Amino acid sequence: MRIRFASMAAAAALMSMALVGGALASGAPEGAWPAKTEYHYRDVDGVKIFYREAGDPAKPTIVLLHGFPTTSHAYRELIPLLSGEYHVIAPDYPGSGYSDHPDPDVSPYTFDFLASRVAGLIDGLGIRSYALYMHDFGAPVGFRLMMRQPGKLDALIVQNANAYLEGLGAGRQAFFRKAHEDTSAEEVAFLLGRVSRDAIVKTQYLRDVKGRESIMSPDSWTLDLAFLATDRDRKIQVQLLQDYYSNLLAYPRWQQFLHEKQPPTLIVWGKNDPSFIADGAKAYLKDVPRAELHLLDAGHFAVEEKPGEIAQYILGFMRRLHGARIPA
Repeated sequence: MRIRFASMAAAAALMSMALVGGALASGAPEGAWPAKTEYHYRDVDGVKIFYREAGDPAKPTIVLLHGFPTTSHAYRELIPLLSGEYHVIAPDYPGSGYSDHPDPDVSPYTFDFLASRVAGLIDGLGIRSYALYMHDFGAPVGFRLMMRQPGKLDALIVQNANAYLEGLGAGRQAFFRKAHEDTSAEEVAFLLGRVSRDAIVKTQYLRDVKGRESIMSPDSWTLDLAFLATDRDRKIQVQLLQDYYSNLLAYPRWQQFLHEKQPPTLIVWGKNDPSFIADGAKAYLKDVPRAELHLLDAGHFAVEEKPGEIAQYILGFMRRLHGARIPA
């Protein structure tokens, strides 16, 4: 187990030296430069799924699963930092971003539905194994994906993505249970408020960066809000909030999977997140005690705050993982 409370300034300096100064001074190692990100669509069981892709498909794959209410756009800075050495895929879930948004009145949205289409995308692309990066909604999608495709999981990267009750901040368990059980008009109106402009901007993106708001790109919430512009789009996210309690009920199964599978695990968790708190990061160590844990001086959207620092940890983790598999 490793627990590191890293300095943002030191990490930024190290990343800058590694990716820019060192490369220019001594020549970049082969494959180290970022690959061009491409933008694709693929039909998965009648649903058009959008995904970002970068890097050589012959190299190990990293799948990036986004959270709420974001899209694969959340990884726009992380992808180039990884794509020189790895093949990177970042999908938009059905009902999010540029993927199809099927009518929620015809086909209600659940995390099972999201995971089935992500699994179909991975199968359709012929990806045989992958490291899985999970943030927020990425955990319920990711654990369902892992349990569908256990033989494909190469490694796990966890960023503010819960699989333990210890990770839920004050009142969060009650919030998800009420959202699941209370179908009244009043509760639905309350949940709709969670996808309003003020809720997304002030109580999500800017909540954890008081005094440092300039580090958060307004493009992030502007794009999210564009994809939440209609009643249908907002209803999709409300249905997923209503289904979220099913994840809490599934936590014991996910924990058992980790305990039995023992996947190589990296945890890079924004410790300033009051919703998915740092105890949730530490709880993973109960089932994967050899996990590498870093608590970052960041909030819920740590990948927006510190993509360079997170990339540094991922690259080190992945290099050690694949290096350890090279026969002597």
